[in-house]
Amino acid sequence: MKKILALHTGGTISMSASNDKVKTNEENPLLDTQFINENIDLANEVVLNKPSEHITPEDMLVIKKRVKKAIDNDECDGIVITHGTDTLEETAYFLDLTIPSVIPIVLTGAMRSSNELGSDGVYNFQSAILTAASDEATGKGVLVVMNDEIHTARFVTKTHTTNVDTFRTPTFGPLGIVYKRDIRFFQALISQQVCDIDELVSGVYLVKAYAGIPGAIFETLDRPETKGIVIEGLGAGNLPVEVVEPIQKLIKKGIPVVMVSRCYNGLAEPIYDYVGGGIDLERMGVIFCQGLNGQKARIKLQVGLSNHMNGEEIARYMHDAVS
Repeated sequence: MKKILALHTGGTISMSASNDKVKTNEENPLLDTQFINENIDLANEVVLNKPSEHITPEDMLVIKKRVKKAIDNDECDGIVITHGTDTLEETAYFLDLTIPSVIPIVLTGAMRSSNELGSDGVYNFQSAILTAASDEATGKGVLVVMNDEIHTARFVTKTHTTNVDTFRTPTFGPLGIVYKRDIRFFQALISQQVCDIDELVSGVYLVKAYAGIPGAIFETLDRPETKGIVIEGLGAGNLPVEVVEPIQKLIKKGIPVVMVSRCYNGLAEPIYDYVGGGIDLERMGVIFCQGLNGQKARIKLQVGLSNHMNGEEIARYMHDAVS
C-alpha cells in the first residue's frame, strides 16, 4: 500500500462560489474527499489557506521545509500539494530547485471552485494522487498534474485565465498522461541540481521589456537592496538602446542581470550584434537563461543567490534550465 501525504495551501480548488463571487472557505472541502483506492492510504494536512496571489517565496520555503521533513522522516511514499493556479508554476519550480527527487512530488489545482458546475478540483486531486503513487513518477522532478496531463515543474506555465486546459508546456510538451486507471510517461527528467536552502535573500526583480521602455526603470533599481534582475527581453533576447547603459552600470556593480525571452515559445540566445542586441548584451555581462519564462528565472536566480552563488557560479547556474 502506498502512503500519500496531501498538503493543502488554498487556492480555487479549496474555494466556493456564491453570487458569481469566489471566496476562500474557512475549511478546505477537499479534506472530506473520499479517495477510493484500496492500494493508497491518503493523509491530509493544511499548511496554508491562501489565494495563490498571496503566496510569497517565504511561503514556498515553508512548504519546502514541510516536504523535506516528510521525506527525511519517511512519512510517505509520495506527496501531493494543492495550490492556487495563478502562482502554482512558481511554487512547483521552487520546490523542484530545492528538493531532491527521491519520491514523487505533485502539485495540482483547479480552475473552477468546489461548488461550481463542472468543478475540476476533485478530479485533478485524484489524478495527482494516482501520479504521486506511481513508481514511474520517482526521479522526474516536481510534477504538475492538471486536466489529465503530467507536466514538469520546470517548463509548465498557465496559458489561459479561465480554461480548465490552461496548463501547458510550450516547446517541449507534457511528460505524461493520466488515463482512467493508469499513469504513462513519455519523457524523462534530464538532470537536476538541488540547492537545499533554509532562508531566502530578497531584492530579486523581474522586468518585462517593451517598445520604448525607458532607462529610468533600471536606474530606479540601482540601489543597495537590489540583488539580481531578470529581464523578459524582446525576441531571442534583445533590448531597446535606451536601457543598455543603465543595465551596464548595474552589472559593473556586481548585480547579476539575467535575460529570458518574453516569447511564448523558443529560447533566449544571443544572435544580433548591435547595441541592445543579444550579442552586445552578452558581451557586457548579461546572462542568457534558456528555456525558462520570466517568473521561473526570477525564482531560480533567487534560489541561486540564497545558496551564496555569485559571479561565474551564478552565470553557469542560470544559463541552462535543465540543471
